[in-house]
Amino acid sequence: MTENKKLLGKRIKQIRKNKGYTQEKLSEVIGLETGSLSGIESGRYFPSLTTLEKMSVALNVEMKAFFDYEFAISVDDMKKIIVKNIDKINDSQIPYIYRFFDGMK
Repeated sequence: MTENKKLLGKRIKQIRKNKGYTQEKLSEVIGLETGSLSGIESGRYFPSLTTLEKMSVALNVEMKAFFDYEFAISVDDMKKIIVKNIDKINDSQIPYIYRFFDGMK
């Protein structure tokens, strides 16, 4: 769950910055304390549905854009996630994953 909070927070921050908003300005527009927005962007808190709706309107994006994590994860973070989860791979999945990586040569 923590990883999702961090990814959502990063994505919200990325969209906010792309739209030219400071935390203070967005907080003012949506009626949220700046500290609360900071907590959301840092992944400490999940925003409520109401807060997400207000952000969506203020930033002029569809709500689903906040969950498009592909753009919120750096390549280095992707590598860390892959390495972190490598031991969780089921033995029956290893041959498929091996063929995938072997085919990338």
